[in-house]
Amino acid sequence: MKARFLLAVLGTILLLGLVGSIAGPAWDPEPLTEQLIVETDDVTISTAEPTAPVGTYETTTSDVEIELDGASVTARLTAPVGAPDGQPGMLFMHGAGTAGHTNFTDQAQALASAGVYVLVPAKRMDTYTTRSRDYEGMARDYLVSWELLASTPGVDPERVGIYGESEGAWISPIAAVLEPRVAFLVMVAAPVVPPREQGAFAMDNYLRNTHVPWPVFRAIPRATGAHIPGGGFEYVDFDVSPWQQQLTQPVLMVYGTGDTSMPLVQAPLQVIDDMAVNGNDEYTLRYFAGANHGIRIDGALAPGFTDALAAWTLGLPATGSAEPRIAGDQPEQTYEARALPSPRWYANGDMLIWSVVASALLLVIGPILWVLTALPRRRSGRRLPGPVARHTAATGLAALAVLVTFVAYCAQVADLALNYRTNDLVVLGGWIVVQAVGVLAATVLVHSVWTAKPFHPERWSKRDRRAGRSGVLLWWGTHLGALGLLLVAAYWGVYPAVV
Repeated sequence: MKARFLLAVLGTILLLGLVGSIAGPAWDPEPLTEQLIVETDDVTISTAEPTAPVGTYETTTSDVEIELDGASVTARLTAPVGAPDGQPGMLFMHGAGTAGHTNFTDQAQALASAGVYVLVPAKRMDTYTTRSRDYEGMARDYLVSWELLASTPGVDPERVGIYGESEGAWISPIAAVLEPRVAFLVMVAAPVVPPREQGAFAMDNYLRNTHVPWPVFRAIPRATGAHIPGGGFEYVDFDVSPWQQQLTQPVLMVYGTGDTSMPLVQAPLQVIDDMAVNGNDEYTLRYFAGANHGIRIDGALAPGFTDALAAWTLGLPATGSAEPRIAGDQPEQTYEARALPSPRWYANGDMLIWSVVASALLLVIGPILWVLTALPRRRSGRRLPGPVARHTAATGLAALAVLVTFVAYCAQVADLALNYRTNDLVVLGGWIVVQAVGVLAATVLVHSVWTAKPFHPERWSKRDRRAGRSGVLLWWGTHLGALGLLLVAAYWGVYPAVV
Protein backbone atom coordinates (compact mmCIF):
# COMPACT_ATOMS: atom_id res chain seq x y z
CA MET A 1 0.00 0.00 0.00
CA LYS A 2 2.76 2.46 0.94
CA ALA A 3 4.73 1.61 -2.17
CA ARG A 4 1.72 2.23 -4.39
CA PHE A 5 1.04 5.52 -2.62
CA LEU A 6 4.64 6.64 -3.07
CA LEU A 7 4.49 5.68 -6.74
CA ALA A 8 1.29 7.71 -7.09
CA VAL A 9 2.98 10.73 -5.52
CA LEU A 10 6.06 10.35 -7.69
CA GLY A 11 3.93 9.91 -10.79
CA THR A 12 1.93 13.05 -9.98
CA ILE A 13 5.08 15.12 -9.47
CA LEU A 14 6.59 13.81 -12.72
CA LEU A 15 3.34 14.48 -14.56
CA LEU A 16 3.26 18.06 -13.26
CA GLY A 17 6.87 18.46 -14.32
CA LEU A 18 6.03 17.12 -17.79
CA VAL A 19 3.07 19.48 -18.10
CA GLY A 20 5.28 22.39 -17.12
CA SER A 21 7.91 21.40 -19.67
CA ILE A 22 5.66 21.01 -22.69
CA ALA A 23 2.81 23.40 -21.89
CA GLY A 24 4.51 26.55 -23.14
CA PRO A 25 7.42 27.97 -25.09
CA ALA A 26 10.91 27.15 -23.86
CA TRP A 27 13.67 29.68 -23.39
CA ASP A 28 16.64 29.07 -25.65
CA PRO A 29 18.32 32.39 -26.56
CA GLU A 30 20.55 32.48 -29.61
CA PRO A 31 24.19 33.56 -29.17
CA LEU A 32 25.01 36.89 -30.78
CA THR A 33 27.52 36.13 -33.51
CA GLU A 34 28.28 39.67 -34.67
CA GLN A 35 30.37 41.79 -32.33
CA LEU A 36 31.68 45.36 -32.19
CA ILE A 37 35.31 46.13 -31.55
CA VAL A 38 36.13 49.56 -30.15
CA GLU A 39 39.00 51.38 -31.78
CA THR A 40 40.31 53.05 -28.62
CA ASP A 41 39.35 53.39 -24.98
CA ASP A 42 39.49 57.18 -25.25
CA VAL A 43 35.92 58.55 -25.42
CA THR A 44 37.03 62.03 -26.46
CA ILE A 45 35.34 63.52 -29.52
CA SER A 46 37.93 65.05 -31.82
CA THR A 47 36.93 68.31 -33.52
CA ALA A 48 38.49 69.94 -36.57
CA GLU A 49 38.18 73.36 -34.94
CA PRO A 50 38.44 74.05 -31.20
CA THR A 51 35.07 74.18 -29.41
CA ALA A 52 34.15 75.76 -26.11
CA PRO A 53 34.69 73.20 -23.34
CA VAL A 54 32.24 72.47 -20.56
CA GLY A 55 32.47 75.22 -17.94
CA THR A 56 33.15 78.07 -20.37
CA TYR A 57 29.94 80.03 -19.67
CA GLU A 58 27.74 80.82 -16.74
CA THR A 59 24.22 79.46 -17.18
CA THR A 60 20.69 80.62 -16.51
CA THR A 61 17.39 78.74 -16.32
CA SER A 62 13.81 79.77 -17.01
CA ASP A 63 10.54 77.86 -17.11
CA VAL A 64 7.96 78.23 -19.86
CA GLU A 65 4.53 76.74 -20.52
CA ILE A 66 4.15 74.90 -23.81
CA GLU A 67 0.68 74.53 -25.28
CA LEU A 68 0.01 71.18 -26.90
CA ASP A 69 -3.12 69.91 -28.59
CA GLY A 70 -5.41 69.48 -25.59
CA ALA A 71 -2.81 69.89 -22.86
CA SER A 72 0.08 72.01 -21.66
CA VAL A 73 3.43 71.09 -20.16
CA THR A 74 6.13 73.00 -18.34
CA ALA A 75 9.57 73.13 -19.93
CA ARG A 76 12.89 74.33 -18.53
CA LEU A 77 15.27 76.26 -20.75
CA THR A 78 18.91 76.23 -19.67
CA ALA A 79 20.96 78.81 -21.59
CA PRO A 80 24.59 80.01 -21.68
CA VAL A 81 25.23 83.54 -20.49
CA GLY A 82 27.36 85.64 -22.85
CA ALA A 83 27.64 83.10 -25.67
CA PRO A 84 27.59 84.55 -29.20
CA ASP A 85 24.47 84.20 -31.34
CA GLY A 86 23.98 81.15 -33.52
CA GLN A 87 24.53 78.49 -30.85
CA PRO A 88 23.17 74.94 -31.19
CA GLY A 89 20.14 73.76 -29.24
CA MET A 90 19.20 70.36 -27.81
CA LEU A 91 15.72 69.11 -26.93
CA PHE A 92 15.56 66.31 -24.36
CA MET A 93 13.15 63.37 -24.57
CA HIS A 94 12.48 61.35 -21.42
CA GLY A 95 12.74 57.64 -20.83
CA ALA A 96 9.87 55.45 -19.60
CA GLY A 97 7.70 56.60 -16.72
CA THR A 98 6.78 59.96 -15.31
CA ALA A 99 9.36 62.69 -15.93
CA GLY A 100 9.29 66.41 -15.23
CA HIS A 101 11.00 69.48 -16.60
CA THR A 102 13.62 69.38 -13.85
CA ASN A 103 15.11 66.10 -15.11
CA PHE A 104 18.48 66.03 -16.89
CA THR A 105 19.75 68.96 -14.81
CA ASP A 106 23.36 67.75 -14.86
CA GLN A 107 23.42 67.29 -18.62
CA ALA A 108 21.64 70.58 -19.23
CA GLN A 109 24.00 72.59 -17.03
CA ALA A 110 27.09 71.03 -18.58
CA LEU A 111 25.90 71.56 -22.15
CA ALA A 112 24.80 75.13 -21.52
CA SER A 113 28.15 75.95 -19.92
CA ALA A 114 29.73 74.93 -23.25
CA GLY A 115 27.35 77.11 -25.27
CA VAL A 116 24.43 74.76 -26.06
CA TYR A 117 20.84 75.85 -25.35
CA VAL A 118 18.91 73.02 -23.69
CA LEU A 119 15.14 72.61 -23.39
CA VAL A 120 13.66 69.89 -21.17
CA PRO A 121 9.85 69.69 -21.42
CA ALA A 122 7.89 67.64 -18.93
CA LYS A 123 6.45 64.47 -20.41
CA ARG A 124 2.80 64.74 -21.39
CA MET A 125 0.99 62.34 -19.08
CA ASP A 126 -2.69 62.60 -20.04
CA THR A 127 -2.06 60.42 -23.12
CA TYR A 128 0.67 58.25 -21.58
CA THR A 129 -0.23 55.18 -19.52
CA THR A 130 1.22 51.79 -18.78
CA ARG A 131 -1.37 50.23 -21.08
CA SER A 132 -1.33 52.75 -23.94
CA ARG A 133 1.47 54.76 -25.57
CA ASP A 134 1.46 56.41 -28.99
CA TYR A 135 5.08 57.02 -29.92
CA GLU A 136 4.24 58.94 -33.09
CA GLY A 137 1.84 61.14 -31.15
CA MET A 138 4.50 61.71 -28.50
CA ALA A 139 6.98 62.71 -31.21
CA ARG A 140 4.54 65.31 -32.54
CA ASP A 141 4.08 66.72 -29.04
CA TYR A 142 7.84 66.96 -28.50
CA LEU A 143 8.21 68.76 -31.84
CA VAL A 144 6.14 71.64 -30.46
CA SER A 145 8.90 72.12 -27.88
CA TRP A 146 11.52 71.72 -30.61
CA GLU A 147 9.92 74.60 -32.55
CA LEU A 148 10.07 76.77 -29.43
CA LEU A 149 13.75 76.00 -28.90
CA ALA A 150 14.55 76.65 -32.57
CA SER A 151 12.96 80.10 -32.29
CA THR A 152 14.75 81.04 -29.05
CA PRO A 153 16.98 84.14 -29.38
CA GLY A 154 20.63 83.15 -29.62
CA VAL A 155 19.87 79.72 -31.11
CA ASP A 156 20.69 78.83 -34.71
CA PRO A 157 17.47 77.11 -35.92
CA GLU A 158 19.52 74.95 -38.29
CA ARG A 159 21.55 73.51 -35.40
CA VAL A 160 18.78 72.25 -33.11
CA GLY A 161 18.76 68.52 -32.42
CA ILE A 162 17.24 65.95 -30.08
CA TYR A 163 18.56 63.94 -27.14
CA GLY A 164 16.50 60.78 -26.57
CA GLU A 165 17.20 58.54 -23.59
CA SER A 166 15.94 54.95 -23.33
CA GLU A 167 12.26 55.04 -24.39
CA GLY A 168 12.95 58.50 -25.79
CA ALA A 169 15.29 56.86 -28.31
CA TRP A 170 12.28 55.09 -29.84
CA ILE A 171 10.57 58.47 -30.21
CA SER A 172 13.45 60.68 -31.38
CA PRO A 173 13.91 58.99 -34.80
CA ILE A 174 10.20 59.48 -35.47
CA ALA A 175 10.51 63.20 -34.68
CA ALA A 176 13.60 63.49 -36.89
CA VAL A 177 11.71 61.97 -39.82
CA LEU A 178 8.54 64.01 -39.25
CA GLU A 179 10.63 67.19 -39.01
CA PRO A 180 13.63 67.06 -41.39
CA ARG A 181 14.93 70.34 -39.93
CA VAL A 182 16.02 68.42 -36.83
CA ALA A 183 19.79 68.80 -37.09
CA PHE A 184 21.07 65.75 -35.19
CA LEU A 185 20.14 62.93 -32.84
CA VAL A 186 21.75 61.81 -29.61
CA MET A 187 20.50 58.34 -28.67
CA VAL A 188 21.40 57.40 -25.10
CA ALA A 189 20.85 53.82 -23.84
CA ALA A 190 18.72 53.19 -26.92
CA PRO A 191 16.93 49.81 -26.88
CA VAL A 192 16.28 49.89 -30.67
CA VAL A 193 14.68 46.42 -30.65
CA PRO A 194 10.91 46.35 -29.92
CA PRO A 195 9.96 46.80 -26.25
CA ARG A 196 8.79 43.20 -25.89
CA GLU A 197 12.15 41.86 -27.10
CA GLN A 198 14.08 44.31 -24.96
CA GLY A 199 12.07 43.28 -21.90
CA ALA A 200 12.84 39.60 -22.44
CA PHE A 201 16.50 40.38 -23.07
CA ALA A 202 16.73 42.43 -19.87
CA MET A 203 14.94 39.75 -17.84
CA ASP A 204 17.37 37.12 -19.11
CA ASN A 205 20.39 39.21 -18.15
CA TYR A 206 18.95 40.12 -14.76
CA LEU A 207 18.27 36.46 -13.95
CA ARG A 208 21.73 35.38 -15.09
CA ASN A 209 23.35 38.02 -12.95
CA THR A 210 21.26 36.93 -9.96
CA HIS A 211 22.31 33.26 -10.43
CA VAL A 212 18.81 31.81 -10.44
CA PRO A 213 18.43 28.13 -11.36
CA TRP A 214 17.65 27.41 -15.01
CA PRO A 215 13.97 26.37 -14.52
CA VAL A 216 13.17 29.97 -13.55
CA PHE A 217 14.18 31.11 -17.05
CA ARG A 218 11.14 29.25 -18.36
CA ALA A 219 9.06 32.22 -17.20
CA ILE A 220 10.74 34.64 -19.65
CA PRO A 221 8.92 33.74 -22.90
CA ARG A 222 5.76 32.77 -21.01
CA ALA A 223 5.54 36.18 -19.34
CA THR A 224 6.97 38.57 -21.92
CA GLY A 225 5.71 36.68 -24.98
CA ALA A 226 2.09 36.65 -23.82
CA HIS A 227 -0.64 39.05 -24.77
CA ILE A 228 -1.29 41.24 -21.74
CA PRO A 229 -4.56 40.47 -19.90
CA GLY A 230 -7.21 43.08 -20.57
CA GLY A 231 -5.83 44.12 -23.96
CA GLY A 232 -3.88 47.21 -24.88
CA PHE A 233 -0.07 47.33 -24.74
CA GLU A 234 0.17 47.40 -28.54
CA TYR A 235 3.28 49.55 -28.21
CA VAL A 236 5.31 46.61 -26.87
CA ASP A 237 5.70 45.43 -30.46
CA PHE A 238 6.67 48.84 -31.84
CA ASP A 239 9.46 48.60 -34.41
CA VAL A 240 11.58 51.74 -34.79
CA SER A 241 13.66 50.38 -37.68
CA PRO A 242 11.43 51.77 -40.48
CA TRP A 243 11.91 55.24 -39.00
CA GLN A 244 15.66 54.83 -38.55
CA GLN A 245 15.92 53.79 -42.18
CA GLN A 246 14.72 57.27 -43.17
CA LEU A 247 17.19 59.24 -41.04
CA THR A 248 19.34 61.83 -42.77
CA GLN A 249 20.80 63.39 -39.61
CA PRO A 250 24.10 62.52 -37.90
CA VAL A 251 23.62 60.28 -34.87
CA LEU A 252 25.60 59.98 -31.64
CA MET A 253 24.93 56.76 -29.73
CA VAL A 254 25.96 56.45 -26.08
CA TYR A 255 25.86 53.40 -23.80
CA GLY A 256 27.19 52.41 -20.40
CA THR A 257 28.78 48.97 -20.31
CA GLY A 258 27.29 48.46 -16.85
CA ASP A 259 23.79 48.59 -18.33
CA THR A 260 22.64 44.96 -18.53
CA SER A 261 19.13 45.85 -19.68
CA MET A 262 20.15 46.97 -23.17
CA PRO A 263 21.49 45.00 -26.15
CA LEU A 264 24.74 46.98 -26.13
CA VAL A 265 26.08 45.50 -29.36
CA GLN A 266 23.01 44.48 -31.30
CA ALA A 267 21.21 47.82 -30.89
CA PRO A 268 23.90 50.12 -32.35
CA LEU A 269 24.60 47.61 -35.12
CA GLN A 270 20.91 47.80 -36.03
CA VAL A 271 21.01 51.61 -36.05
CA ILE A 272 24.07 51.63 -38.30
CA ASP A 273 22.45 49.15 -40.70
CA ASP A 274 19.18 51.09 -40.73
CA MET A 275 20.92 54.39 -41.43
CA ALA A 276 22.82 52.78 -44.30
CA VAL A 277 19.52 52.00 -46.04
CA ASN A 278 19.18 55.74 -46.65
CA GLY A 279 22.86 56.15 -47.48
CA ASN A 280 23.55 57.78 -44.11
CA ASP A 281 26.88 56.81 -42.52
CA GLU A 282 27.21 59.70 -40.07
CA TYR A 283 27.25 57.81 -36.81
CA THR A 284 29.41 58.02 -33.70
CA LEU A 285 29.35 55.44 -30.89
CA ARG A 286 30.72 55.80 -27.37
CA TYR A 287 30.78 53.25 -24.52
CA PHE A 288 31.43 54.42 -20.95
CA ALA A 289 33.03 51.86 -18.66
CA GLY A 290 30.79 50.66 -15.83
CA ALA A 291 28.11 53.29 -16.44
CA ASN A 292 24.49 52.34 -15.90
CA HIS A 293 21.36 52.99 -17.94
CA GLY A 294 21.52 56.72 -17.25
CA ILE A 295 25.29 56.83 -18.03
CA ARG A 296 26.01 57.25 -14.33
CA ILE A 297 28.49 55.68 -11.95
CA ASP A 298 27.62 55.86 -8.24
CA GLY A 299 25.04 58.54 -8.98
CA ALA A 300 27.30 60.86 -10.97
CA LEU A 301 27.46 61.16 -14.74
CA ALA A 302 30.28 59.06 -16.17
CA PRO A 303 33.59 60.95 -16.53
CA GLY A 304 33.95 62.41 -19.99
CA PHE A 305 30.30 61.95 -20.95
CA THR A 306 29.21 65.60 -21.01
CA ASP A 307 32.56 66.65 -22.52
CA ALA A 308 32.05 64.23 -25.41
CA LEU A 309 28.41 65.24 -25.78
CA ALA A 310 29.23 68.95 -25.92
CA ALA A 311 32.20 68.53 -28.28
CA TRP A 312 30.21 66.36 -30.70
CA THR A 313 27.30 68.80 -30.74
CA LEU A 314 29.39 71.94 -31.13
CA GLY A 315 31.67 70.32 -33.70
CA LEU A 316 28.91 69.35 -36.14
CA PRO A 317 28.81 68.78 -39.06
CA ALA A 318 32.47 67.65 -39.00
CA THR A 319 32.04 65.45 -35.92
CA GLY A 320 29.20 63.53 -37.56
CA SER A 321 31.72 61.29 -39.28
CA ALA A 322 34.90 62.03 -37.34
CA GLU A 323 37.21 59.21 -36.35
CA PRO A 324 37.24 57.16 -34.25
CA ARG A 325 33.67 56.12 -34.88
CA ILE A 326 33.52 53.55 -32.07
CA ALA A 327 35.41 54.18 -28.84
CA GLY A 328 35.36 53.62 -25.10
CA ASP A 329 34.98 50.46 -23.07
CA GLN A 330 34.58 47.15 -24.90
CA PRO A 331 30.89 46.14 -24.77
CA GLU A 332 29.80 42.58 -24.19
CA GLN A 333 26.56 40.97 -25.36
CA THR A 334 26.38 37.20 -25.27
CA TYR A 335 22.85 36.54 -26.47
CA GLU A 336 20.62 38.10 -29.08
CA ALA A 337 17.43 40.01 -28.35
CA ARG A 338 14.89 38.50 -30.69
CA ALA A 339 11.20 37.89 -31.38
CA LEU A 340 9.40 35.73 -28.82
CA PRO A 341 6.99 32.87 -29.39
CA SER A 342 3.51 33.39 -27.96
CA PRO A 343 2.23 31.02 -25.28
CA ARG A 344 -0.67 28.75 -26.18
CA TRP A 345 -4.23 29.98 -25.73
CA TYR A 346 -4.66 28.55 -22.24
CA ALA A 347 -1.81 30.71 -20.89
CA ASN A 348 -2.14 33.77 -23.08
CA GLY A 349 -3.99 37.06 -22.68
CA ASP A 350 -6.92 36.98 -20.29
CA MET A 351 -6.44 33.26 -19.71
CA LEU A 352 -3.31 34.14 -17.72
CA ILE A 353 -5.60 35.59 -15.09
CA TRP A 354 -8.62 33.34 -15.49
CA SER A 355 -6.58 30.16 -14.97
CA VAL A 356 -5.67 31.40 -11.50
CA VAL A 357 -9.04 33.03 -10.74
CA ALA A 358 -11.02 29.95 -11.75
CA SER A 359 -8.86 27.68 -9.60
CA ALA A 360 -9.15 30.05 -6.65
CA LEU A 361 -12.94 30.24 -7.05
CA LEU A 362 -13.16 26.47 -7.01
CA LEU A 363 -11.22 26.48 -3.75
CA VAL A 364 -13.57 28.91 -2.02
CA ILE A 365 -16.97 28.00 -3.49
CA GLY A 366 -17.15 24.73 -1.58
CA PRO A 367 -16.41 26.21 1.86
CA ILE A 368 -18.91 29.02 1.18
CA LEU A 369 -21.68 26.55 0.36
CA TRP A 370 -20.67 24.46 3.36
CA VAL A 371 -21.08 27.44 5.70
CA LEU A 372 -24.39 28.56 4.11
CA THR A 373 -25.88 25.10 4.55
CA ALA A 374 -24.48 24.42 8.01
CA LEU A 375 -27.80 24.52 9.91
CA PRO A 376 -29.74 22.20 7.56
CA ARG A 377 -26.84 19.75 7.63
CA ARG A 378 -26.86 19.65 11.41
CA ARG A 379 -30.56 18.89 11.47
CA SER A 380 -30.22 16.11 8.90
CA GLY A 381 -27.01 14.80 10.39
CA ARG A 382 -25.06 15.17 7.14
CA ARG A 383 -21.41 16.03 7.39
CA LEU A 384 -17.99 15.26 5.96
CA PRO A 385 -16.14 12.46 7.73
CA GLY A 386 -13.47 13.91 10.01
CA PRO A 387 -10.37 12.62 8.17
CA VAL A 388 -11.80 13.65 4.78
CA ALA A 389 -12.59 17.16 6.04
CA ARG A 390 -9.06 17.61 7.42
CA HIS A 391 -7.42 16.30 4.25
CA THR A 392 -9.62 18.52 2.09
CA ALA A 393 -8.67 21.62 4.07
CA ALA A 394 -4.99 20.67 3.96
CA THR A 395 -5.17 20.18 0.18
CA GLY A 396 -6.57 23.65 -0.42
CA LEU A 397 -4.15 25.36 1.96
CA ALA A 398 -1.14 23.50 0.51
CA ALA A 399 -2.04 24.56 -3.04
CA LEU A 400 -2.39 28.17 -1.95
CA ALA A 401 0.95 27.91 -0.15
CA VAL A 402 2.67 26.92 -3.42
CA LEU A 403 1.37 29.99 -5.21
CA VAL A 404 2.16 32.34 -2.34
CA THR A 405 5.68 30.92 -1.92
CA PHE A 406 6.39 31.17 -5.65
CA VAL A 407 5.17 34.78 -5.88
CA ALA A 408 7.21 35.73 -2.81
CA TYR A 409 10.28 34.10 -4.34
CA CYS A 410 9.79 35.97 -7.61
CA ALA A 411 9.46 39.25 -5.71
CA GLN A 412 12.73 38.60 -3.86
CA VAL A 413 14.56 37.71 -7.08
CA ALA A 414 13.19 40.80 -8.83
CA ASP A 415 14.37 43.01 -5.97
CA LEU A 416 17.86 41.53 -6.17
CA ALA A 417 18.00 41.75 -9.96
CA LEU A 418 16.77 45.33 -10.28
CA ASN A 419 19.20 46.47 -7.62
CA TYR A 420 22.13 44.57 -9.17
CA ARG A 421 22.66 42.45 -6.06
CA THR A 422 23.20 38.74 -5.52
CA ASN A 423 22.27 36.51 -2.61
CA ASP A 424 22.72 32.80 -3.27
CA LEU A 425 20.99 31.88 -0.02
CA VAL A 426 17.82 33.64 -1.14
CA VAL A 427 18.07 32.63 -4.80
CA LEU A 428 19.09 28.98 -4.50
CA GLY A 429 17.77 28.31 -1.02
CA GLY A 430 14.50 30.02 -1.85
CA TRP A 431 14.08 27.90 -4.97
CA ILE A 432 14.60 24.73 -2.94
CA VAL A 433 11.86 25.93 -0.57
CA VAL A 434 9.52 26.65 -3.50
CA GLN A 435 10.02 23.19 -4.95
CA ALA A 436 9.72 21.55 -1.53
CA VAL A 437 6.38 23.28 -0.96
CA GLY A 438 5.31 22.18 -4.44
CA VAL A 439 6.21 18.55 -3.71
CA LEU A 440 4.44 18.74 -0.34
CA ALA A 441 1.28 20.13 -1.95
CA ALA A 442 1.27 17.37 -4.57
CA THR A 443 1.75 14.78 -1.81
CA VAL A 444 -1.12 16.21 0.23
CA LEU A 445 -3.38 16.20 -2.83
CA VAL A 446 -2.60 12.57 -3.64
CA HIS A 447 -3.05 11.56 0.01
CA SER A 448 -6.40 13.28 0.21
CA VAL A 449 -7.69 11.55 -2.92
CA TRP A 450 -6.17 8.27 -1.73
CA THR A 451 -8.00 8.56 1.59
CA ALA A 452 -11.37 9.68 0.24
CA LYS A 453 -11.50 7.19 -2.66
CA PRO A 454 -14.02 9.34 -4.55
CA PHE A 455 -14.39 6.81 -7.38
CA HIS A 456 -14.65 3.73 -5.17
CA PRO A 457 -18.09 2.05 -4.87
CA GLU A 458 -17.85 2.42 -1.07
CA ARG A 459 -16.62 6.02 -1.20
CA TRP A 460 -17.00 8.20 1.87
CA SER A 461 -20.07 10.05 0.53
CA LYS A 462 -22.11 6.88 0.99
CA ARG A 463 -20.88 6.32 4.52
CA ASP A 464 -21.14 8.24 7.74
CA ARG A 465 -24.80 9.18 7.16
CA ARG A 466 -23.95 10.84 3.78
CA ALA A 467 -22.18 14.16 3.36
CA GLY A 468 -24.92 15.66 1.26
CA ARG A 469 -24.72 17.71 -1.90
CA SER A 470 -22.79 20.57 -0.23
CA GLY A 471 -20.18 18.15 1.08
CA VAL A 472 -19.68 16.66 -2.36
CA LEU A 473 -19.30 20.13 -3.89
CA LEU A 474 -16.89 21.10 -1.13
CA TRP A 475 -14.68 18.09 -1.76
CA TRP A 476 -14.65 18.27 -5.56
CA GLY A 477 -14.36 22.06 -5.70
CA THR A 478 -11.41 22.11 -3.32
CA HIS A 479 -9.54 19.33 -5.07
CA LEU A 480 -10.15 20.60 -8.59
CA GLY A 481 -9.14 24.10 -7.50
CA ALA A 482 -6.01 22.76 -5.85
CA LEU A 483 -5.15 20.76 -8.96
CA GLY A 484 -5.66 23.89 -11.07
CA LEU A 485 -3.27 25.89 -8.90
CA LEU A 486 -0.67 23.13 -9.04
CA LEU A 487 -0.95 23.09 -12.83
CA VAL A 488 -0.42 26.87 -12.85
CA ALA A 489 2.62 26.40 -10.63
CA ALA A 490 3.90 23.66 -12.94
CA TYR A 491 3.52 25.98 -15.94
CA TRP A 492 5.76 28.55 -14.28
CA GLY A 493 8.45 25.99 -13.49
CA VAL A 494 7.87 24.95 -9.87
CA TYR A 495 8.11 21.23 -10.65
CA PRO A 496 11.25 19.59 -12.05
CA ALA A 497 11.35 19.60 -15.83
CA VAL A 498 10.98 16.14 -17.36
CA VAL A 499 12.01 17.02 -20.92
